[in-house]
Amino acid sequence: MKERFAGTLVKSGCSAAAVLAILCGTGSSALAQAAIAPSQKTPLMVDGPKFTLRGKPFQILSGEVEYARIPRADWRDRLRKVRALGLNTITIYVFWDLHETKPGVYDFHGQNDVAEFAREAQQEGLYVVLRPGPYVCAEWDLGGYPSWLLKDHAMLLRSSQESYLEPVRRWMKRLGEELAPLQASRGGPIIAVQVENEYGSFDVKEDRGDYLSKVKQIVIDSGFGESLLYTADGGDEEPKGSLPGVFAAVDYGTGDSDHSVAQMKAFRPDAPVYAAEYWDGWFDHWGEKHQLTDAAKQEAEIRSVIEKGYSINLYMIHGGTSFGWMNGANSGDAGYQPDVSSYDYDAPIDEAGRPRPKYFALRKMIAEVTHQTPPPVPDSPPLLTLPGLKLTESRSLWSGLPKSVHSEVPLSMEDLEQAYGYILYRTKIATDSPKNARLHFDALHSYARVYLDGQLAGVVDRRLGQSELKLTAKAGQRLDLLVENSGRINFTTNIRGERAGIVGDVKLNGEVLHGFEIVSLPLNEPPSEGYSTTGCVGPCFYHGEFTVAKAGDTFLNTASLGKGVVWVNGHLLGRYWNVGPMGSLFLPGAWLHEGVNAITVIDLNGGTDIEVRGEDHPTYLDPKPESTAPKA
Repeated sequence: MKERFAGTLVKSGCSAAAVLAILCGTGSSALAQAAIAPSQKTPLMVDGPKFTLRGKPFQILSGEVEYARIPRADWRDRLRKVRALGLNTITIYVFWDLHETKPGVYDFHGQNDVAEFAREAQQEGLYVVLRPGPYVCAEWDLGGYPSWLLKDHAMLLRSSQESYLEPVRRWMKRLGEELAPLQASRGGPIIAVQVENEYGSFDVKEDRGDYLSKVKQIVIDSGFGESLLYTADGGDEEPKGSLPGVFAAVDYGTGDSDHSVAQMKAFRPDAPVYAAEYWDGWFDHWGEKHQLTDAAKQEAEIRSVIEKGYSINLYMIHGGTSFGWMNGANSGDAGYQPDVSSYDYDAPIDEAGRPRPKYFALRKMIAEVTHQTPPPVPDSPPLLTLPGLKLTESRSLWSGLPKSVHSEVPLSMEDLEQAYGYILYRTKIATDSPKNARLHFDALHSYARVYLDGQLAGVVDRRLGQSELKLTAKAGQRLDLLVENSGRINFTTNIRGERAGIVGDVKLNGEVLHGFEIVSLPLNEPPSEGYSTTGCVGPCFYHGEFTVAKAGDTFLNTASLGKGVVWVNGHLLGRYWNVGPMGSLFLPGAWLHEGVNAITVIDLNGGTDIEVRGEDHPTYLDPKPESTAPKA
């Protein structure tokens, strides 16, 4: 009898050869190491219409997971659940902006230890397909680029410009020091490395082949030439995003499988078919409906791909959370669409790491097609419920502001070497304006609250296509423009000008305003002092403490709040906003501890009786217009 798994015909009896350890799902670290022993040539190769791994037919059955969207303490749990689905590989992006927050200063420790994530994947019997960028998209702020690149106003991201390629070379070389030793040729799990990412959909007129060739050489020079290199694009864009002699994969979503596979086969008829991104869900934008997808159609399409011997990567197998300020934004016919902090994606494994019904349906189907029994599914502890957490201490955002920088014209966050958060532009009105004069922004990136002498005068929201506000001002009044970076665009050529804050002039009644005091408010952590119980008006920080008997995952219900972010024990969970669809924030149990825990909220609406509660499920809201009323 013969059994088929991942496109490889093997004899029954897994214990007969350590090389089959991964395929047989032993979960043994030693056997997993033996299964990907060093080779003198690229272990994963294209051999006509199939892949071979060390000379044997191999089918990539992958799920996309991102180390940055999962608390480090939960990495192992998520990887085991990927393996228990019956998959043999994970695919991961690397986020440049997390690792090089300042030019030449690198961080690969703790949550950013991507090499450890790859090692843990190997220990769980999984290969790795690596997507190092430098551009990754991923619904991540600026597509993973560090914002400091845009301090140079002549910078052209994703181009052959030398001032762009120089930091790319430096970054990729440093990344290679971390990950190149983990290629399968050296005994590690990495079998393939992507060159750039969906460049075919980047609508530029410059020489595409020249840029892609340079990125390919950078990837090789960084030490990744021992792995199979590939490009990936949508079917229509493959001719524009591929290179001769480099394997090309295809990306597509539910309902488009037959068409996209046919396009790929027509483009490279003698090559393997690899769906490098099969979108088994979708992401949410603020103020829009929560996305749900057709699980039955997905199961049928995935079954068809696997039965035909094609390779596939389920994007996402587990989405997780874009913690902190890291969500990106779409840009297209619908305008600017910032993403929510949740990256649940309606994936088979939900945001909190719990397998959904579609997970078990896919697991059963994969076992049927491959004739292999996957490892058991790890248990998922129940989520916590917590009573209402009243935040009784508060302090105004306006109190104790950091030192300002004077500029006659507005400066962007990047000009001030600020990456995320808020930025305050403060000036004096020079002359009386007519009633309902127009306050106009040349370019607002991306959301502003406008105050006159501390009183809210209105909101300007790029998301709604707004660029101005009616304003009646008197000479001598203080004008405050509190601007939020709601998430930089991560897709299209708009990324090239995606500086945050105010970009260009601000005009009142057609006259350019000058003389700004600009205050950077990155809010990497909340203020630790200055709180009181006397109440707060306007944008405020709120602080409280709560006790848990045992740490566990939960969702903080934020539906009663206005707009802001939440920290728990110093961890920035993400954004909330009363426009929907998200009405909660995932709080990992790994970031709680038994006993007393600290929570801090900034709410731009302010008010009294600020409260959140922990629930054992996420909350979704119907989209609605923003309310700026304080909580009473």
